[in-house]
Amino acid sequence: MNLSGAVEIYVRRKRKEGLLFISGSKTLGTFCDQIGDSSISEIKTQHISAFLDRRPSAVTSWRVNHSLLRRFFEYWAARDAMAPVLMPPNRPPVQRSFVPHIYTRDEIRRLMRAIPKCQGSLACRLGKQTLRCAILLLYATGARVGEIANLRVCDVDPKRGYISIGGGRFGRSRTIPIGPDLRANLNSYLGFRHQKRLTNDRLFVTRDGRPATAGTLRNRFQRLRVLAGVQSRNGARGEPRMHDLRPSFAVHRIASWIKSGADLNRMLPALAAYMGLVGLTATERYMALTPERFRKDLSRLSPGQAKRHWRDNPQLMKFLAAL
Repeated sequence: MNLSGAVEIYVRRKRKEGLLFISGSKTLGTFCDQIGDSSISEIKTQHISAFLDRRPSAVTSWRVNHSLLRRFFEYWAARDAMAPVLMPPNRPPVQRSFVPHIYTRDEIRRLMRAIPKCQGSLACRLGKQTLRCAILLLYATGARVGEIANLRVCDVDPKRGYISIGGGRFGRSRTIPIGPDLRANLNSYLGFRHQKRLTNDRLFVTRDGRPATAGTLRNRFQRLRVLAGVQSRNGARGEPRMHDLRPSFAVHRIASWIKSGADLNRMLPALAAYMGLVGLTATERYMALTPERFRKDLSRLSPGQAKRHWRDNPQLMKFLAAL
């Protein structure tokens, strides 16, 4: 089998699984162009090393490409299309010291109170109702800013209590239930849209009826955050971001489950699916951000201390793999 054919089949399989696989497809295509359309069985370690080191790149990008190629060759080796390829040694990961800002409930209330002042001028591209609903939607669902910016009116069903989120970072769509408070806020916002006779199919729009982009939402949020006096704590690097509403949602959910004695073996996989995560690593990382007062309970209830781990449940792992 030629390399180009192997790449085409592999990309098709990834997209059949529900992934967009745009970046991976481009990388494999570039690899094919550099190596040449030879037989896949002729690929050697030196070919892979030459591709990875073809130009200076960040450690993270190098590791991503290394992982992509490793999975690609493992896929075809498992199907006897080629002998196992000895991958060049992976570079050690970069130690990250960045910690996202976890908004307190008091800070969320301060942000809400500052919205009329922030968006009071007619010169503001966003109305106060739009910014308020967007922030509440992010905080109540843990969605990404780009995901809510792409929401259409037809994706929201407050009456039945569901929101359909399409695409996302990994190209996976999901339909999630929402609580009564968010349903009421969405109903109020949809009523505002109807009153203003806004006809654009995007859920969040500017005052002139155009789609509100993720960049517009982030810019207005930064001004709002300054007006509300919400700043980084304990000398943390970087200013709080709109995206930090996502880990804040996760941490608050985990903290509430710990207080109520919930079984994290059941709840963390559900949280991962709800937030559109590919695996469970991110939810475990959120556990480390929970308040100090929950550390003892977290140690007792954490999946690592439980008698049975979610990874020991074949049906659950099959379900998560299909997400």
